[in-house]
Amino acid sequence: MAGETSWISHYDDRQRETGAFDSFLELGEEGEKEATAVSLDVLPDDLLERILAYLPIASIFRAGCVSKRWHEIVNSERFVWNLSHVLPQKPWYFMFTSSDEPDGYAFDPVLRKWYRYRIELPCIGTSNWFIASSYGMVCFMDNDSRSELCICNPITKTYRKLEEPPGLKVSDYSALAISVNRESHCYTVAIVKSKQVPENFVQWDISIHLYNSENATWVTSLTEVLMGWRGGNESVICNEMLYFLVYSTGGGQSENRHALVAYNMSNHSSQGSLTRNFIPVPCSLTCGRLMNLKEKLVMVGGIGKPDRPDIIKGIGIWLLKDKKWEEIARMPHKFFQGFGELDDVFASSGADDLIYIQSYGAPALLIFDVNHKQWKWSQKCPVSKRFPLQLFTGFCFEPRLEIAP
Repeated sequence: MAGETSWISHYDDRQRETGAFDSFLELGEEGEKEATAVSLDVLPDDLLERILAYLPIASIFRAGCVSKRWHEIVNSERFVWNLSHVLPQKPWYFMFTSSDEPDGYAFDPVLRKWYRYRIELPCIGTSNWFIASSYGMVCFMDNDSRSELCICNPITKTYRKLEEPPGLKVSDYSALAISVNRESHCYTVAIVKSKQVPENFVQWDISIHLYNSENATWVTSLTEVLMGWRGGNESVICNEMLYFLVYSTGGGQSENRHALVAYNMSNHSSQGSLTRNFIPVPCSLTCGRLMNLKEKLVMVGGIGKPDRPDIIKGIGIWLLKDKKWEEIARMPHKFFQGFGELDDVFASSGADDLIYIQSYGAPALLIFDVNHKQWKWSQKCPVSKRFPLQLFTGFCFEPRLEIAP
């Protein structure tokens, strides 16, 4: 249980220093106090454990400070086991800036609060690293040298460095994805590498590398040369299918700048050429962001103008069903204002039923609730813009205590 209990000793140390579990500094009104209206101490330990396991993560930290008994309960191995059998936590969004070390702010959509991370994330040097997340774990890869690759739990700070797949450093473009099994906690990491063929402007070498945590090895499952298309940095795994966006390099093969590739990771030997698995995008896009929402592929895309496909005129959300796109929402104009008119002006990620959309130019975070079809802004993030050209970025992850790489 070393991985499951590593967060216990970490927060015990923090409690001895400050008297509270304060890896996260709650940002609210000064002097704000919360009180328990009804005592739960009359309940037996097993029932109290089950009740506390359904609390939001931030409330679990506070519960550990209520009394010695509650502290022992939330730090017990049985409590950690209970956590793995409750409903998924609502995904948090972690925001940081291009000029800061990545130890920014995390937004909790349940309590609608921002928390200041006092300890910087492990395994990540700058904000331009590749980032992918799944079920409480986040994978980071160095964008420049591609020589560093690791997976971590951003709540507990436990992490593991992975060996890089062969030939990764020589790629021109790379896309990173991760999928975690909710039962076994085993995970698969996928990297789609794209390298231009020497002295050829339209041919690109595409290779897919898969890492399995059970045997801790990389396998190069596919290598292929695409004509007129290159890979990018967008990919995601849903139901053992690896999806990634490819970008047109000219040649008049498509009226759209993007296409989606579906790659079956469990049966890759019999699916033939990648071009046979192309799925057209729903419209002319300036950019696309892929995400896994309850094992369903969702894309958030910038909608290009008919006469200027590189100029964004709106933002849409689509769900892939049987290789066909179904539009589930389009951002209202009152929310779209302020995103700018460049072709790549926002970051977006999601999990469970929430989609986060953030402007690169400001610390504004928009949330779309897929179940209720509702748009709303988060509370204003306290991150400051200290430099004129400073950019903002981020990613979402499901906060969990019981999972470790």
